[in-house]
Amino acid sequence: MTTTAATDAENPEAHPLFAQALRELGLADVLTRIRRFPEATRTATEAAAAVGCELSQICKSLIFAAWGSPLLERSRELAGRVPVLVLMDGASRVDLELVREELGAQKVTRAKVDVVRETTGYAIGGVPPFGHRTRTRVLADRSLLRHETVWAAAGTPYTVFPMAPEELVAHAGGTFVDVRESAS
Repeated sequence: MTTTAATDAENPEAHPLFAQALRELGLADVLTRIRRFPEATRTATEAAAAVGCELSQICKSLIFAAWGSPLLERSRELAGRVPVLVLMDGASRVDLELVREELGAQKVTRAKVDVVRETTGYAIGGVPPFGHRTRTRVLADRSLLRHETVWAAAGTPYTVFPMAPEELVAHAGGTFVDVRESAS
């Protein structure tokens, strides 16, 4: 079996939407690196424990809603809110004020569950960094660069895959920024 010809039935670990995105990006070999766990890896803590890596090696894919940014198109369907993806290391939290400043937005909040599903095509806890239903602006915190490899969700709450952070952010169409909440 060749990895480029693998079907979803041959690789049950891959979420069909994510598997399709990997193939379209020329990354079918990533399908062979996806790891599925019997217990959920919804949170960064669960994923790090399952993989056996540092918490900061987990790449969280978090959807936020921004209002009033000249850098983003307005969305009628979301009452003027625009979804934004932030990629953050698993040991850190996103500073909403820094995201707001980066976007030049008036307001930024966490997106509601239905907005996450509608925007990405995935449930919270399984959102991968790319391969989404719709294109969004992507901000990636520089903290991800501290590692040679990070682990990200592969479209389900039970699957993750490894990738170099620079490559991961490039495939997500992201920009490296500093949006990590500072330690108090």
